[in-house]
Amino acid sequence: MRASFVLPVLATLCLGGGIAACNAEPTDSASPGTETPEGGGTDGATFSFFVTSIEAMRQLSGSPNGFGGDLRYGEATGLEGADKICRTIAEMALPGAGQKEWRAFLSASTGSATGGAVNAIDRIGEGPWYDRKGRLVAQDKAGLLSASRPAADATIKNDLPNERGEPNHQGVDNHDVLTGSTKQGTFSGSKANTCNDWTSAVGSTGKPMCGHSWPRSSSTGSGSYWIADHSAPGCAAGVNLSNNGPGNGSATVGGSGGYGALYCFATTP
Repeated sequence: MRASFVLPVLATLCLGGGIAACNAEPTDSASPGTETPEGGGTDGATFSFFVTSIEAMRQLSGSPNGFGGDLRYGEATGLEGADKICRTIAEMALPGAGQKEWRAFLSASTGSATGGAVNAIDRIGEGPWYDRKGRLVAQDKAGLLSASRPAADATIKNDLPNERGEPNHQGVDNHDVLTGSTKQGTFSGSKANTCNDWTSAVGSTGKPMCGHSWPRSSSTGSGSYWIADHSAPGCAAGVNLSNNGPGNGSATVGGSGGYGALYCFATTP
């Protein structure tokens, strides 16, 4: 049989779903009810949000205790250093992603164009933001601030993912994430809540404001706020992955359950 005749016949069979659709390869489409939000994707092209994992923070700091409240990371200011931390981890997670403009979700008492306070919510662009696997974190700032949890894909809303796109909870008590911010993402009003604008790892410098990457108790109300829930015990470097563990209450960024994690946003997806 000539190819000129066979090919049209096969095409007709395939389009009709015959011969197992001609052994077609599976498509990238998600199963019903789990569609990737418009603009997202699993190839990492829209990767624009993550919680810094404990592994990454230990690797970059060179210490099992992480950075503590001093986030300069070789830069002049704590905010610049924190942004560099985000950019470096993004590149580690997905080569090429570090070329985006990454910002740590941190507020500070000074550093704005007018010399005044810097608000975390003003640093991160306008959205939308997606995790490493293309799931929507929020469409815009209103979505970030609309409730105690961001208006995110249901699969990540209550356990915000790390740079690998994995739930960051990992079965340990690591909910605290440094922000120095109010629930609306603005400067908390106290330099002590920012570890001297993220330049000090001395325990007594202050008590940095933290949000919760996953709700400590219920998914709403106290214990659930992703931006600002309470202050950590101090600014020293330290890890405590059990709320009742040895580090609890010590003057460290991780003393109440964590390791001094950061939220990282790319200003454009």
